[in-house]
Amino acid sequence: MDTMQKILLLEDDKSLNRGITLTLQKAGYAVASAFTLAEAEEFLEEEEYSLIICDITLPDGSGLELGRKIRELSSTYFIYLTALDSETDIVTGYDTGADDYITKPFSLMVLVSKVNALMRRIDSTEEYKSVMVCGDMELNLREMKVYKRGKEISLSKKEMQLLTYLWENAGQIVSKDSILGHVWDVDGQFVDENTVTVNISRLKNKLLTDAISNVRGLGYIWTEKVIRK
Repeated sequence: MDTMQKILLLEDDKSLNRGITLTLQKAGYAVASAFTLAEAEEFLEEEEYSLIICDITLPDGSGLELGRKIRELSSTYFIYLTALDSETDIVTGYDTGADDYITKPFSLMVLVSKVNALMRRIDSTEEYKSVMVCGDMELNLREMKVYKRGKEISLSKKEMQLLTYLWENAGQIVSKDSILGHVWDVDGQFVDENTVTVNISRLKNKLLTDAISNVRGLGYIWTEKVIRK
């Protein structure tokens, strides 16, 4: 894939956390390191991850609870990394929806191999992640259709491309020039400088949303969280 896969690591042992983080970074992954459940939940509020690697015994609770919560909300891959090695512990871990359960002590090479195997599964199924969801709105990239509360909203091709670009960059300011380059210049068309403003206004009216904000002098931002399914 062109983009670096993101991993959230939740491990309270600082030296082990650092060792795993460096190893995974060398393997080509972007790693966010958390030491408590609270920190991990903050990361998850801000970002989507392809994989979560999680200890079970943590200073502020059990990693099993995070595993259950993640599985209820998404299909994100999940690995437990723990010293709890009894048969009951392992079965409990898998019952929460874990994709793998690795007991300590473990080999970093084996961990990377298991991570690589899961990431290959992500790559092979990425084509199916063609649906983006934001609140009561859903954008089907394969069909190039958008729905609000289950009802299709009629958008022009450019409005659809504009919405897709905003959603792909949700939470980030995109400049007017950047929007022009991605939505219009790809067709080699000459466009008026007010084109972006006009189309943003149409999009807001059609979607009945205030999620698109104008950041004076900088550009536009989609302010609500968008997830891929």
